[in-house]
Amino acid sequence: MGAVPADYSQGVDPERALKYAVQNVRGDRAQIIEGIIEQMSPAWDHEAAAETIRDQIKPRAGELDCMTGSGNLDLPGSPNWYVPDLAVVPVAAAKGGGALLPDQTLLVVEVTSESNAETDRVVKRRRYAEYGAPLYLLVDRTERSVTLFAEPGRLGYTRVDGPHPFGTRLHLPAPFDLDLRTDDL
Repeated sequence: MGAVPADYSQGVDPERALKYAVQNVRGDRAQIIEGIIEQMSPAWDHEAAAETIRDQIKPRAGELDCMTGSGNLDLPGSPNWYVPDLAVVPVAAAKGGGALLPDQTLLVVEVTSESNAETDRVVKRRRYAEYGAPLYLLVDRTERSVTLFAEPGRLGYTRVDGPHPFGTRLHLPAPFDLDLRTDDL
């Protein structure tokens, strides 16, 4: 039997290997939820809901020298690699290349689908809080409601605004200080 390649003689870091694999999936984008790779191919109505939020937030994001997008978020030390439906991040952080951390965002938005509603409601809410995302907006298309979570900590978010039925205006606090229309979600 031949010698073990140098890369494998020290062992493989499973978290690093898993995150490397998901970043190199061909075709659709993918994320890792609690160690399970999930390919992402949102339907158009899902994308329309995210776009409705993006259109309202984008002008204020520009004023804050931030951008909106759905880039990768790494959760180091966990088997998670998220691709939120929308995030607001500082332009300077986005230019660094690679994934950002949830605490580098100003806002993370997830829009539920039938296949992922519980993940967005429970798992991602807990993990975004644990990793310091200051604001998490859950657009729950199944329940036809919006909920804003704020003040993250290791045990979860300590402030919850909602759930509010679609059609309710939802106030995004500083640094946004704007009211979101939710009637077109």
